[in-house]
Parts: sequence; structure tokens; C-alpha cells
Amino acid sequence: MSTLLNLLDAFDELPQATDLRTRSYRELGDTVVDVGCGSGRAVWELAGLGRKAIGVDLDPEMIEVARRRWSACEFHVGDATALPLDDASVTGYRADKVLHVLGDPAVALGEARRVLRPGGRAVLTGQDWDAIVIDSADPALTRALVHARADAMPSPRAARQYRNLLLDNGFTEVTVEAHIAVFTDDLVLPMLAGMAEGPWLDDQVERATLGRLFVAIPVFLAAGTRGD
Repeated sequence: MSTLLNLLDAFDELPQATDLRTRSYRELGDTVVDVGCGSGRAVWELAGLGRKAIGVDLDPEMIEVARRRWSACEFHVGDATALPLDDASVTGYRADKVLHVLGDPAVALGEARRVLRPGGRAVLTGQDWDAIVIDSADPALTRALVHARADAMPSPRAARQYRNLLLDNGFTEVTVEAHIAVFTDDLVLPMLAGMAEGPWLDDQVERATLGRLFVAIPVFLAAGTRGD
């Protein structure tokens, strides 16, 4: 857990990650649920903006960390497909890097609609795991590794489906932004190590050592308004 937390913290502190979080906080109103809140940083930041923020995560260990770090904030162990909230109880719903781990992301969008008040705003952010760009000496192998890594997830292409998921669940005023997270140092090596071992990974490690690593991850931010 400590290794994962350190990695997540390092990613969260990147300027591009901070900027995207800030963008995701817009138009969420005064009462926000952050689904898949992890260690709770977004809940704390939203509270600092004067919102009533509620963090929900399925992992009890993450919730324990969040409560320890941000003791003044509200956190609950809960499932994205069965939130521990009343109907129409929040003005904003935020899910960051969550839908790709769900077998049926549409169920989570149904929950978002349930807990949002009419006129409330849902914001989804996350990476498209099947569209990662990695510079390498073997493009064909790299494509195969990216696809294999994606296919090991329940819903690796959920981010490219955000717009249609929102529309299919009755959301209006749907908007989508595309961002690219670029990595050129060893911060991203743990992710690459999860894709392959041997010569391919050795090449990526050497590139990182020489300052020649290049990994680009498409990240989408979509938002929609709950109608009556």
C-alpha cells in the first residue's frame, strides 16, 4: 500500500494533474460526491473551495488513509454502483479514473443520476488505456503490449465512451475535453513494468536514464447536466 500511495501522490502533484483536477471542480455546485476518492486529495481541495465534499471509495484501506490525512473531511466505504447517498442529495458528482475498473460503467452513471439533484453536474475524468503512445525500438510489439494491458481491464476504453454514457443516461449539455499527459522520466516506469519484462522494458529503463523516454496518455474530461 505504501508503494502505491507514494506513486499516486507523485502523479497527483504533477502540474498537469493539478490543472486537470482544478478544471474538474468547475460547475459542481456546493455539495459534491467524489467517487473513487482514493486517498482523498480532491475531497480536501474541494472542501478548501468552500464545498461540502463527500469521498467514497470501495477500498477500506484507502478510506483509512484519507480519514487520517484529511480528518476534517467526510469519507465512506462504498461502491460506485451503489452509493451510500440519498436520492437527489448532491449538486455535483465527480469520478476520476474510476469507470475503467467497472464491468458495466453505465450502472455507475445511473447512480450518478440518482444521487444528483435536477440541474446537478456530473464530471468524469480518466485515461484511455487502449490509446497510450510509447516511443520504442519495436512499435509492433509496443502496440501489442498496450492492447494486452488494456484488455486485462474490465472497461479500458470507458474514457472514449464518456460522452455516450452521459447521453444514454439522460444527461444534457454534455461537453468533452481531450488532454494529453506526457511523461519523459522514470515516474512512469512502474506502469511500463506492468506491461512487459525483458529487453522491451530494459530499453524503456535505458531511455529514462538517458532522458529519452516518451510516453503520452490521452485523458478525457466529460461533463453533463442531470435533467428533471
